[in-house]
Amino acid sequence: MKTKSQSSFSEGLAQNWRSDLLSGFMVFLLALPLSLGIAKASGYPAAMGVLTAMVGGLVTSFFKVAPLTIKGPAAGLITICSGAFLEFGGDQAWPMVTAAVMVAAVIQILISLARWGSLSDFFPAAAVHGMLAAIGIIIIAKQFPVLMGVAPEAYKGRAPLELLTLFPGFVASCNPHLAVLGLTSALIMFLHPVWAKGWVKTVPAPMWVLLVAVPASVLFNFSATEPAYALVSIGNFWGQFGFHFDFGLVGQFVFWKYVFMFLVVNTLESLLTVKAIDPMDPYHRKSDYNGDLLGLGFGNFVSGALGGLPMISEVVRSSSNVAYGARTKWSNFFHGVFLLLAMIFLIPLIEKIPNAALAAMLIFAGWRLTSPKHFIHTYHIGPEQLAIFLLTVVVTLAEDLLLGIAAGIFFKFVLHWIRGVQWNEFFKADYRLEHTGNGAVFYFKSPAIFSNLLSFKKQLNKLQNESPLVLDFSDCKFVDHTFLEFMDQFERERDQASKPLIIRNLEHLQAVSGYKTSTRRRSKNNPI
Repeated sequence: MKTKSQSSFSEGLAQNWRSDLLSGFMVFLLALPLSLGIAKASGYPAAMGVLTAMVGGLVTSFFKVAPLTIKGPAAGLITICSGAFLEFGGDQAWPMVTAAVMVAAVIQILISLARWGSLSDFFPAAAVHGMLAAIGIIIIAKQFPVLMGVAPEAYKGRAPLELLTLFPGFVASCNPHLAVLGLTSALIMFLHPVWAKGWVKTVPAPMWVLLVAVPASVLFNFSATEPAYALVSIGNFWGQFGFHFDFGLVGQFVFWKYVFMFLVVNTLESLLTVKAIDPMDPYHRKSDYNGDLLGLGFGNFVSGALGGLPMISEVVRSSSNVAYGARTKWSNFFHGVFLLLAMIFLIPLIEKIPNAALAAMLIFAGWRLTSPKHFIHTYHIGPEQLAIFLLTVVVTLAEDLLLGIAAGIFFKFVLHWIRGVQWNEFFKADYRLEHTGNGAVFYFKSPAIFSNLLSFKKQLNKLQNESPLVLDFSDCKFVDHTFLEFMDQFERERDQASKPLIIRNLEHLQAVSGYKTSTRRRSKNNPI
């Protein structure tokens, strides 16, 4: 196995097809039920989730995407998709939603061609994670009545906060058979990561759910004894296979509102996944973020044109892909092939899957996004990070995702201003550079914060070949958490390239907490 990017697509296949085929099959077992559940929760026909994952494997793999990421529909986009269906006109809005996905995909392609993938660094980490936590709460709120087997008319179209208040009523009006199956499936999802050992752990938890739920639905004849909404419905998938889009709303603000939300959340989640998976790569390859975004954009365009969901580089499937021994992007391709075969041969079996079982999988996905550990971790970074995080969560739940992340960004600007950052310093990257005989010294003269990170990053990337590179903070009065997260990654990349990075005088800035990358500022008691 090469430690650098494969020189050609076919070379990666010739060297690694056995390990990638096995990993692709294991990820397929994980992706099939999740794709069905995400599509249904998003307002799409269930099979469109599988179509999206198929395109994610079969189309994006021919681009310079991150080698170990898996492309497909994601729980994090359920909220935006279901909101688009609601505001575009309900169940008949499917072609208009896919049109918005296609427009967002074109913009995503243009961003990648302009090499603007790093624009995602502008969004402060606390606001991004707050957005994801809010999405997790919304997923749980919307899927709990499905888990309990409640009739759809009791919860469709209701706001997340209202749904949370209706939980006791959903329990009281549950369908006992579906609720028992749903709760059993939830137990499997939550206990599998903790208690599963040996070969049991190698089989993904969603597949164990199906091994329980499908035989139960057959044994108790759910197709005849339970309401129609109890089971997944695929219908004549290949009969409806074709182009599904309608640009009739393109002149209205609401259309562009969802184009923007698809673009921002899709791009942010994908790039965050690539950043998370790269350190897990046993061959220490550095992904091309713009190349990954280009492949993703084309995948989203094709998926939207065929009636599918927006796709991202999905973190759970991607981390599982690494764990199963994947070596190249061919594992993503093979997972798409297996999904295609499933839609050719397994539709009758897929239609035996209870929706309550899929809801259990999605509730677990929502829990991963909004687990209390995220709140605790954010607090440990610093109280101001928790404040941004919580504000983003609350505004997203009360209003929508766009206003939520905007509120988080605005609040961070205000906090920085209160802590002494002047308005003319927010976007200014002021520095001084000295070249030495063996390297360079980079002096930070203005505050180093999320809003000028792109400018600083551009300058630092020009110094990649300088060794050693010294970063001196003696003239800097403020460094925020987002910037220090970038610094931590920058240091790891230079270590992997055997190019020393020396950070000097950062210790003279007082940290707001004991966390490694917590915000630091100059103290009156500790001047430099």
